[in-house]
Amino acid sequence: MTYSIVGVDISKDWLDAHRRSDGKDRRFANTKAGRRALIGWLDGARVAFEPSGPYHRALERHLAAAGIGAVKINPLQVRRFAEAVGCRAKTDAVDARLIAAMAAQLDLPLTPLLPETMRDLKALQIARQALVKDRTAVKNRAPSHESQFLKGQAAARLRHVEAQLAALDARIATLIANDEDLARRRDILVSIPGISAVTAAALLAEAPELGTLEGKAVASLAGLAPMTRQSGTWNGRAMIRGGRAHLRHALYMPALVAARFNPDLKAVYQRLISARKPPKVALTALMRKLLVLANALIRDGRLWNQKLA
Repeated sequence: MTYSIVGVDISKDWLDAHRRSDGKDRRFANTKAGRRALIGWLDGARVAFEPSGPYHRALERHLAAAGIGAVKINPLQVRRFAEAVGCRAKTDAVDARLIAAMAAQLDLPLTPLLPETMRDLKALQIARQALVKDRTAVKNRAPSHESQFLKGQAAARLRHVEAQLAALDARIATLIANDEDLARRRDILVSIPGISAVTAAALLAEAPELGTLEGKAVASLAGLAPMTRQSGTWNGRAMIRGGRAHLRHALYMPALVAARFNPDLKAVYQRLISARKPPKVALTALMRKLLVLANALIRDGRLWNQKLA
């Protein structure tokens, strides 16, 4: 079945829309009234848009409430599509047309709206990532301070950030514990040696698809699937790239811990090192195996067991 597509470029104040069925462009205010007007103008079409932080979420909810299908497209992919079709212009109206063209020509699937609990978990996780960056910045600057006053301010700032992190972690833990499905998936994840409650929360927020994907697909989700590089008689070294960076970051420390304390993955790590693989490559392999294992355990609804993993 062929669907009509409306591409929408979302900014803080405006929703620039392009309707492919008749080639018309319209601009709507990014307000409740503007979103209602846009929905009335859609004429039953699906909507494609790029995620834009807090600015797209209200539109996403309005579309779901109206029963209108939505396609969320990675902004980087839109720019690459623009380059492929030879479009160098960069305006809101042009972006709306590119988004509509890409969604229609590639027949992109609908993006399901996450439940409210998952949206809250994602928002809390984003806030936590920002606080972790703040903590790292404060710690990195602290040794360079010569003034006692600045040293005192840095120490106070660090205590404040640590307190906010503790409060966020407690809120995340409560949110997960109060949701039966999230609590079940968290329990499965923390049963894997190397995965803590903090990492489990990050995995649930960054990869809500866990348990529904095939092995290669879940590895690609985090950019952990090696990409073959070959042309003619030349064969390059396979590399990882793309994927969800925060998901990849969340798996790094668990991989380090698993290399020492997870019997199955420790054997894999030692085998790779014995084969003279660089430690970074071996750790990447463990990150991939952890993610694939987590996906399989959640899919099967079982806890980790050394004999069964």
